[in-house]
Amino acid sequence: MKKHLNTLFVTTQGAYLSKEGENIVVKVENAVRLRMPIHLLSSVVCFGNVLCSPFLLGFCAEKGVCVSFLTEHGRFLARVLGPVSGNVLLRREQYRKADDQKSTVDVARNVLVGKLANCRTVLQRALRDHADKVDVPALREALSGLTLGVERLGRESELDSLRGIEGNAANLYFGVFNELITAQKDDFVFEKRNRRPPLDNVNALLSFVYTLVMHDVRSALETVGIDPSVGFLHRDRPGRPGLALDMMEEFRPFLADRLVLSLINLKKIRGEGFKRTESGAVTMSDETRKEVLISYQNRKQEEIVHPFLDEKVSVGTLFHVQALLLARAIRGDLDGYPPFIWK
Repeated sequence: MKKHLNTLFVTTQGAYLSKEGENIVVKVENAVRLRMPIHLLSSVVCFGNVLCSPFLLGFCAEKGVCVSFLTEHGRFLARVLGPVSGNVLLRREQYRKADDQKSTVDVARNVLVGKLANCRTVLQRALRDHADKVDVPALREALSGLTLGVERLGRESELDSLRGIEGNAANLYFGVFNELITAQKDDFVFEKRNRRPPLDNVNALLSFVYTLVMHDVRSALETVGIDPSVGFLHRDRPGRPGLALDMMEEFRPFLADRLVLSLINLKKIRGEGFKRTESGAVTMSDETRKEVLISYQNRKQEEIVHPFLDEKVSVGTLFHVQALLLARAIRGDLDGYPPFIWK
């Protein structure tokens, strides 16, 4: 188990979480492994066979601490949180805009502009830093296609057309993703994106980190009072956090994809940290999972200059900054939603 910033990650299988006064207590085989005051936490994330007492769940809900349950592989299962908070007027306006075709297209377009622009930057940096190790013509061709995709987004006014452009851009980007892996190429080979379950080491890493990003984005949206289930690009579906999936699109290349590539290329993780099950699914060892969590939280502590605010912010607060900007756009305080575009 690891505590990073204000999130407690519990990965030890068979762990049991309970309430003791104002503390969360974690036991493994009846031995106390951790005792932590509730006021130090904003969320708890449990991976795999981790149990929580009902009294602890009620205590966390009362204190505004979200408890999320994921499979050992990192697939989201459920979350427990207290009463819905936030401005009811903001949510009502969100629902109106989600039902309005023009408003929906405007938000979805801006989200995708951010995603494609950030994908393009990932490839540009690979060309700049590893031109001797990558297929330069292939990356330049993909870059050209992504640039064209950004231009086309500005001309389309139908949601399905935007999705088509995004799908084509994803094919271009992931079509050269294997070129960005410059070390351990025998153990980490990427052919195409697959999930549920991931069928290779790279996809196992991507799916796991995407889940972490989605958890943080969803928490940020709820913090500012926006309904994470009502999206613009991802339309309503029972049990799906559509708006969280919308907003995480711009963070996938900048945060998740770059983190996965760094872990592989800097050899922070190794091929022996993965195993294939009888079903063909690839899973991570506890040590590999812990290394990913540590690296993810360390990355969130780094500072960058926010392109819209022109102020220094930590990567970990980007989710909340973007959620606040989206809330302002929904209320009409901004002309439109300004996506996060990495420079």
